[in-house]
Amino acid sequence: MTPRELIRRVRRIEIRTRRLVEESLAGAYHSSFKGRGMEFAEVREYVPGDDVRTIDWNVSARMGHPFVKKFTEERELTVVLLVDASASGRFGTEPSTKLQMAAEISALLTFSALRNNDRVGLLLFTDDVELFLPPRKGREHGLRVLREVLAFEARGRGTRINRALEFLQRVVTKRAVVFLVSDFFDDGYERTLRVAARKHDLVAISVEDPRERQLPPVGLVAVVDPETDELGVIDAGSARVRRRYAEFARGTRQRKKDALRRCGVELLELSTGVPYEGPFVRFFRERARRVMRTGA
Repeated sequence: MTPRELIRRVRRIEIRTRRLVEESLAGAYHSSFKGRGMEFAEVREYVPGDDVRTIDWNVSARMGHPFVKKFTEERELTVVLLVDASASGRFGTEPSTKLQMAAEISALLTFSALRNNDRVGLLLFTDDVELFLPPRKGREHGLRVLREVLAFEARGRGTRINRALEFLQRVVTKRAVVFLVSDFFDDGYERTLRVAARKHDLVAISVEDPRERQLPPVGLVAVVDPETDELGVIDAGSARVRRRYAEFARGTRQRKKDALRRCGVELLELSTGVPYEGPFVRFFRERARRVMRTGA
C-alpha cells in the first residue's frame, strides 16, 4: 500500500466510522463502562445525614462550621486496543480480510473513545509484541492508531495471546478498558486472560471469515496455513469432508466461547461476510443496559 493509498483509506474509514459513532454508538459506548473511580469536585456545607467520613476538616476549621467534600464519578477512561496482526488475519474470501475488518473496528473504538475524551493506546501482536503506542488523546493520535493497524508490517506470523496480555500487564498499570481483537487461532492463554480480566475491563472481539465455518462444494482445494506455511489438500466436493470441517469449526468456536466465559470476558463475534455495524451497536447497547441495571 503506497502512502497515498494509505491516506485515502484512512480518510474513508475515518468518515465512515465517525458517522456511525455520532449517529449510533457514542452514547452506548460511553454508558458501557464505568469510570476509574470518584474524583473531588467541590466542598459544600454539611447537612444532617451526610457521611461524616466526607467532612473536610481543614475547610471546616477555617470556616468555623462543618463542610463536606463532594465527589463525582470520574468518567475518563483509558482504552487499549490489543490487535492480532498475525498472518492469518490476511485471509479473506469476502470484500475485506480479517485484518482490514480489525482496522475498521479499531477505528470505531478509537473515535468513540476520543469523542468521550478518553485516552487510546494500541498494542499490535503476533507471536510477539510488534508495536505499542501508549494511551493518548487527540485526533492525530487516533489517526496514527488507524494507520498502524492498516499498514504495519509485522515480523512474526503466529499468534501468542499470552505474550500480548503479559506485556499489557507490565505497561498499563492502572485499570483500563481493553479490547482484544483477534481470530483466536491460539490456545493456552486462559490463565493469563483470567489475570488480565481481573485487573481490566476486558472485551474480546472475534473476527472470522465465512469459509472458516463452512466449505463450498467446489472439489479439491489446495490450502496453506499462513502462520506455519503448512500445505494441504481438502476434498470440498465430499459432503462428508464438508460436514467434518463444519463440526471441527463449531467445536473450535465453542472452546473459545467456553474459555472466555470461564475468564469472565464478554465476547462479540463478527464475520467479514456480515456488516459489523448492527452487531457492534447492539452489543454496546445491551452492555450499557446491564451496566445501568446492575451498576457493575
